[in-house]
Amino acid sequence: MTLPRDGFLTLKQLTALVNSDEIDTVLVGFPDLYGRLMGKRFDATFFLETAERQGTHCCDYLLTVDMEMTPVAGYDLANWESGYGDFHMVPDLSSLRVASWLEKTALVICDLHNGATAAPIDESPRAILNRQVAAASKAGFDALGASELEYYMFEDSYREAYTQHYDGLQPTGWYLEDYDALQGTRVERFNQPARRHLARSGVPVETSKGEWGLGQHELNIRYANVLEMADRHIIFKQCLKEIADSLGMSVSFMAKYAKDQAGSSCHVHLSLRADGGTAFTGDQTLGPIRCSNIFKWFLGGWIAHVPDVMVFYAPNVNSYRRYQEKSWAPTRLAWSHDNRTAGFRVVGSGESLRIECRLPGADCNPYLVFAGSLASGLDGVANKIEPPPHFSGDLYAATEQPSVPSSLEEATELFETSPFARSVFGDRVVQHYAHFFKTEASAYDVSVGNWERKRYFERI
Repeated sequence: MTLPRDGFLTLKQLTALVNSDEIDTVLVGFPDLYGRLMGKRFDATFFLETAERQGTHCCDYLLTVDMEMTPVAGYDLANWESGYGDFHMVPDLSSLRVASWLEKTALVICDLHNGATAAPIDESPRAILNRQVAAASKAGFDALGASELEYYMFEDSYREAYTQHYDGLQPTGWYLEDYDALQGTRVERFNQPARRHLARSGVPVETSKGEWGLGQHELNIRYANVLEMADRHIIFKQCLKEIADSLGMSVSFMAKYAKDQAGSSCHVHLSLRADGGTAFTGDQTLGPIRCSNIFKWFLGGWIAHVPDVMVFYAPNVNSYRRYQEKSWAPTRLAWSHDNRTAGFRVVGSGESLRIECRLPGADCNPYLVFAGSLASGLDGVANKIEPPPHFSGDLYAATEQPSVPSSLEEATELFETSPFARSVFGDRVVQHYAHFFKTEASAYDVSVGNWERKRYFERI
């Protein structure tokens, strides 16, 4: 049987591929708090006989461990006192696809449920986003999004980088290569198979290009509904890391790999659709653009609630190294039309009118980013929150404009004490993630040496 061109599989197609020995493994996974893909591999025949209907299980400590897989005390969800039981992993069969970069492998993403009650685990990232998607639907909207990921590429393998303590690594480029076709050609041994395998794995690709750092690149994938886009995002990162591994190279999605190099961002685009068309077009004048009230209020809410959910956009100690003047990362909370110094860049027109938020880094968890962004914008629509006036010029020099939060500790406190965050995510979710972010900050506080690269270089 020929593999489907778009990469997605029905159970009937998977069965045929298993019977013809073209698929023998199914990777069954879910996103953890960091946005990493966690799970296990099934013999494909056993998956079809059991897991596709019954699901499977995983230890509930996976939503309470740190980067080093150390069980962390202080969580209500799972702890030593409760014995660290199981979550029920329920495959979302709409996400079933070929993992083209892996030999004879399919992949499916799961939702986490309580094994006894079958209720979704509120603290799981995918459930958090699902609730905001449902809120948008209740308000009459479908949310479409895209996340643009940047990454650094190195000639050193992950193991070599580890044994070198992540010092003295050799980037694939030796001069700034933003849009440079010659430097791009030199790394097609990596980017070409990445584009090909993503496209064959249900992650349709638009373009790849060099970026503004030594060995820094960007590969963009097509927009989709926000849940599918978050799934594409974590598959993208998994695919690129594993292709690099197979080539004896490494890629890093750290927000700020080196102080003298550009940070790696995750620019997030959002738009709303209603009644089969865009909800953002209209005859209202907002600065230099024409838009609907829905657009205006969504933008207003998104900007207004940045302090409440900033920790979703910048979830690690290293995240805050990005926010530097003249760095292409935003430092001020303002919006502007087609202006890359702004935290919120409005682009497109008519049917393509959308908002680009430039705050998240490449280290973000996409489920949390889309959930925080969507919740903020929907609150703006519900309460008719006006955006600040349009800004023209260099926002790095606009010292009168409000600044982004400057540290993980500050952002965590704003999140934990935010009535808005508690109202849209619930007390349990806020307490769970506040503890998670505090644990991350505390780990850095007692660290020695090259802590950030050791922790984030490969695994974020």
